[in-house]
Amino acid sequence: MLIELAVDNFAIIDRVDIELGAGMTVLSGETGAGKSILVGALGLLLGDRAGADVVRDGCDKTTISARFDLADAPDAAAWLSEQELADEDECVLRRVINSQGRSRCWINGQAVPARSLRSLGNQLVEIVGQHAHQRLTRAASQRAIVDEYGGHDDLLGEVAETAAQIDAHRRAIAAIEQTDDDGAMRADVLRYQIRELEDAAVADESIANLEAEQRRLASAERLIADGQHALAALTASEPAGASDQLAVAERTLGELVETDPGFGEISELATSARIQADECADGLRRHLDSVQIDPERLAYVEERMTTLSDLARKHRCEAAELADKKSHLERELANLENADERLAELRAKVESLAATYRDKAEQLSTMRSAAGHKLAAAVTEIVASLGMPKATFNISVKAEDPATYVSAHGVDSVTFGIAANPGQTSRSIDRVASGGELSRLGLAIEVAAASGRRVPTMVFDEVDAGIGGGVAEIVGRQLRALGAGGQSLCVTHLPQVAAQAQHQLAVAKDSDDHSTATTIHALDETERVEEIARMLGGIELTGQTRAHAADMLARAEPD
Repeated sequence: MLIELAVDNFAIIDRVDIELGAGMTVLSGETGAGKSILVGALGLLLGDRAGADVVRDGCDKTTISARFDLADAPDAAAWLSEQELADEDECVLRRVINSQGRSRCWINGQAVPARSLRSLGNQLVEIVGQHAHQRLTRAASQRAIVDEYGGHDDLLGEVAETAAQIDAHRRAIAAIEQTDDDGAMRADVLRYQIRELEDAAVADESIANLEAEQRRLASAERLIADGQHALAALTASEPAGASDQLAVAERTLGELVETDPGFGEISELATSARIQADECADGLRRHLDSVQIDPERLAYVEERMTTLSDLARKHRCEAAELADKKSHLERELANLENADERLAELRAKVESLAATYRDKAEQLSTMRSAAGHKLAAAVTEIVASLGMPKATFNISVKAEDPATYVSAHGVDSVTFGIAANPGQTSRSIDRVASGGELSRLGLAIEVAAASGRRVPTMVFDEVDAGIGGGVAEIVGRQLRALGAGGQSLCVTHLPQVAAQAQHQLAVAKDSDDHSTATTIHALDETERVEEIARMLGGIELTGQTRAHAADMLARAEPD
């Protein structure tokens, strides 16, 4: 449940802090005051796409934060635990959008990507906009509504996974069949390329070793000359080499130690230096003996490097990758030579997957039909109270043949239909429902489907548009009923709806010559009478209007 919402420098909002409770809360105010802007801020906090235009003019950033009680949100609590973001029984979300349009997000103080806000937000809040009913005319939306109501997520996932495997195997079959005509020619090319790489012995030695040997052989004369010069510096007798000079220093320091023990450590260092110089000279002699001037070996190595470089250019890879390229060609050749066997395996796998898909798709069809029948009955009952007493809402679930039709969402087409009067044929709602009827149907579906949801907070942004009179009061009661099981937040212009709420917030816009800002104020009972009287209309509020407003509040359904 949403407990607190704070918005800074968002659109025309300067600073807004609101506290929310359980049940139904209404946001009312004049058109353009910023009621829907506040809903938009909440949407951004829940992961909607953000741009620089949301930042209030003259400000460098927008900050939106909210605190949620997770007592009625077990799915959200479980998600937070899985992501190692849990913090006891509450959750704090925060998002900052700067004037360049870049944003940063936090969950319980830990930085997260915006997609994490979306994943968590889907389990905390559902926002129903004033035009949400328009999605009812889309086939995909109708199917999704039935699946959400029926709780088909697990089976849908299995159907989608099986369909994806079938598609992958069918594409593999098509690829093999496509190469049948030129497969023999391709196999001959592969055999030649593999034999060429085998003849070049691409796996016998690494290109790095060849390059190192080539550098050594090409520089053999210089290596020997410079090595001999270094050896002479260590061992020459005229002038004395480093080893002899260190020996002299060692003897002299040894004599000094007898007089002054302070020279002891220095003498030991001289001895160590002389020993290392001798070892260096011995090692240098041995290595110089191994350095050979070998023109024939140098020519061979350079020829090998040229061969490997040519092959690398031919196969469009690095010389060091030729061995891997050879393995890849061998696998491709094996697939071509075993195409018939591979085709048989793939077709058998597709047949097995198709049988699994049929079973799961049939299960899904059965579940959809049951959920559709139950949802249709509930919607019909609600619609009757919303000014369509003779209407019958129905949901048709028609299955295609799974042998020829495979999709990620199953084989069903789901159609919402309505018969406005007894005896009339049911027709698709996009053909017979007016805008006002669609709005009422959308609300009825939201109310009916809420029983299957686990989202604790529902936000309705002017979903009562186009409704008035007694129907508006019934809509208010339905929205209040939704809040009874959790929390509903409703933006409305209708006093009949506002009167049904347990809590009411008044949204106002204050302007001067320099700026415009939105404010929000929680109303007490006396202020609610004044606000609902304002919503009832009239330039001047009269005692009769106030009495009517007080009566509407008094007649609101008790908790």
